[in-house]
Amino acid sequence: MSQDQPILHVCTSCRHGDDRGAGASLADRLETLAAGAEGGFRVNPIVCLAACERGCTAALSAAGKWSYVVGGLTPDLAGDMAAYARAYGASPNGVVLRAGRPVSLHQAIVSRLPPLPEPRS
Repeated sequence: MSQDQPILHVCTSCRHGDDRGAGASLADRLETLAAGAEGGFRVNPIVCLAACERGCTAALSAAGKWSYVVGGLTPDLAGDMAAYARAYGASPNGVVLRAGRPVSLHQAIVSRLPPLPEPRS
């Protein structure tokens, strides 16, 4: 597993409706997909992304790339989120236009953050 792969931070405390374990289930499914043949990203399960009103939430980040917070996820969207993470990893700057994301994620972007500046020497 390459250290320069994008990291998919997945909130394990998120719930979807009455399903209090939805975030943990999403993280588990994504870890399975990340370990598979297509891989291309790492999963970092975390306790909270503080976007509770958006349902299950995840964030994509990588060095030198824009970072994205994605909401409204459910465990059954793990495959779509994995496809987005792979497209993000293939993008030189992390930008994946709406047409490059699975249809289920067209409205899922909550916010994006610019890349961190390079350290000054």
